[in-house]
Amino acid sequence: MQDWLVVVLSVVGGVLLLWVTLVLLLWMQQRDLGEKIEWRDILRLMPDVVRLVKRLASDPSVPPAPRIWLFVLLAYLVIPVDLIPDFIPVLGYADDAIIVAIVLRFAVRHAGMAAIERHWPGTNVGLRSLLALTGAK
Repeated sequence: MQDWLVVVLSVVGGVLLLWVTLVLLLWMQQRDLGEKIEWRDILRLMPDVVRLVKRLASDPSVPPAPRIWLFVLLAYLVIPVDLIPDFIPVLGYADDAIIVAIVLRFAVRHAGMAAIERHWPGTNVGLRSLLALTGAK
């Protein structure tokens, strides 16, 4: 097998494994809380996260470092060029989800829970899921 093909298949397999792991973690977290999984909440999580990022980035009370990273994240999400193109099923959005999780973890730790709770536009279940996925709770 050619070397470039091994590298491509390894990267694709790793990202796919990470995506499946994130979905399983979300499912386990919901199950441990004794709550029924509402797929509408899971589907709504991404738009809520985008609104949270925009609100945190434009809030002058949030420290400058997380605001800068959040603006960079917004630019990355808006620009059509991605690490993995979005037209590739599952994997195209997995890279976005990973980058969002990393930046949000940084933002949650540096902006503080009060700012996160103040700007969260979604449900309490969605906020708990976000905090669990970013390692904040």
